Amino acid sequence: MKNLGLKIISIIALLAVVIFSLLMLKTISQYLTFEKTTGFLAFKQQVVGNPYWMAFFYIHIFSITLCLLAGLTQFSTQFLAENRKLHRIIGKMYVYNILIINAPACFVLGLFSNGGIIGITGFILQDILWAYFTIMAVFSIKKGNIIKHKNDMILSYSITTTAITFRIIKNLFYNKAQHDYELFYGLNVWAALFINLSIAYIILRKKRSPLSFKRSIRNEKINTDR
Repeated sequence: MKNLGLKIISIIALLAVVIFSLLMLKTISQYLTFEKTTGFLAFKQQVVGNPYWMAFFYIHIFSITLCLLAGLTQFSTQFLAENRKLHRIIGKMYVYNILIINAPACFVLGLFSNGGIIGITGFILQDILWAYFTIMAVFSIKKGNIIKHKNDMILSYSITTTAITFRIIKNLFYNKAQHDYELFYGLNVWAALFINLSIAYIILRKKRSPLSFKRSIRNEKINTDR
């Protein structure tokens, strides 16, 4: 019964990420006009004249959804067992997307973040943790430590999905008449990071339970033998 509940929660979480990724695609499509007053850019008029900032902005928004969707495939035991080569290819796409494209882009964007010093420090910390957990996931799999690799990937993906959590919080709680936009924005950055890492550590704690650990070892042995 407990396992059934966890599976239901996992399916709901999966559907939520897919749905919000598609919604993000819809939001991102508005930037295909490359107009400097579109959407979020309307609030960044002080930097839209900087070609480097604009380049990093477009690089980030046009690649982040691919990162979100690529990460989804990396946590299914069945998918891993049946599509090991595809798993590696998609995994490399995810890692390259973060380390070569999005982590550098987000670092630059973070330096000019909304939310003042609160928002800037929050985004920079997110970016550092994002790169760190992703690099650790790579090192772990190269050393053959599959369990640690999966754990690091969970932590990495928890940072990837802060973009979704950030927008959920903003849509649910932000009130223009009641909240200072800059303060709300900065606090929201930290809230999204805290919520996602908390969920990740809860998942990792459950995975470390004796029963889950034995099941994980058994599954890894089966996958290795195939």
